[in-house]
Amino acid sequence: MAVAAKLRERWWPAPSTTQSRPLASRRDDLVTLLAGIWFVIGLFVDAWAHSNRPQLETFFTPWHAVFYSGFVATAGWVCWLVWRNVLAGRRGIDAIPVGYGPTVLALGLFLLSALADMIWHGAFGIEQSLAAVFSPSHLGLGASMLLILTSPLRSAWADPSLPSAPVLSRFLPAALSVGAAAGLFGLYLTFANAAGWSAESIVQAFSTIREGDGDTRTRAAMLAGDVALTNAILLAPLLLLARRWSIPVGTATAVYGVFGFLSCSVDAFEYRSTFAAFVVAGIAVDVLVWWLRPGPGHRGRYWVFAALAALVTWSIYLAAASIAEGRLPDVVEYWTGMPVIAALHGLLLAALFLPDAGRDPIVVRQR
Repeated sequence: MAVAAKLRERWWPAPSTTQSRPLASRRDDLVTLLAGIWFVIGLFVDAWAHSNRPQLETFFTPWHAVFYSGFVATAGWVCWLVWRNVLAGRRGIDAIPVGYGPTVLALGLFLLSALADMIWHGAFGIEQSLAAVFSPSHLGLGASMLLILTSPLRSAWADPSLPSAPVLSRFLPAALSVGAAAGLFGLYLTFANAAGWSAESIVQAFSTIREGDGDTRTRAAMLAGDVALTNAILLAPLLLLARRWSIPVGTATAVYGVFGFLSCSVDAFEYRSTFAAFVVAGIAVDVLVWWLRPGPGHRGRYWVFAALAALVTWSIYLAAASIAEGRLPDVVEYWTGMPVIAALHGLLLAALFLPDAGRDPIVVRQR
């Protein structure tokens, strides 16, 4: 009992406050992010293999090697961050950087999910196409990856030294973090991700009102639904950041660029015009950031930004497809109305994220 008490005292001191725990540096967060992106690219490569290699019959594949080596690198780095603080004399929870507590838990969740994935593949075979998204073991892997990828965001959120209007160089880890998280959501919602449409399929979908007798689920309806969901995946991270900070110019390009890169990598960048549309849209939304300066204390500008960001994004999306195909979609109501619907969705999201511009506990910085 005495030995147990000594071990508890040494490794599990009394619960600490946020101020007493170490903060990860910007460099630390960047390394975490880069390791996590290696990790995520491995997942997207594996997703491509599940969709394009029906002959896969084993857990041990080159794609899994990329994926799990990324996890090893990420886990090794996070463990080093904790061990470095242990060497500095910190113990227990005090050794874990602020914002990295869920990350440490996620490493364990990932290991359990990886073991479950190996057992699942051995019992039921290798999933193909959409079935891979709904695999319970894959859902566990995705949840743990989401916690790991958002480590830089949680670190920035808890950092009292980060100003309310940070410069991009200091804010970049958090921005790229939410972009990677959005890309991960895009993969798990690949059945409704607008990044998975080619220019030809976009123009054709909005060129037809009816596709067959009794067919109420037309390709136009499918594309409109994908746009609505992808609109939320892209806007929600930006609105979350803008609710806490006056985000710097470049944030939207980082979020859209990472999302587009990861989402389009599943199809080996076959749809280049779609990928280009997301990059250009990110730049255009950053122009809105520069112009409107949305922030937690300016509800009007915040709401206008959300609506215009959605309007601009999906106008560029349709324009890129039309330019690539050399023609506009035939049904005028579709290609003129869809960006407006997206703008209304953006306005609704803004109203949910920031219903008023009063003092909110979430946006009040620690003193």
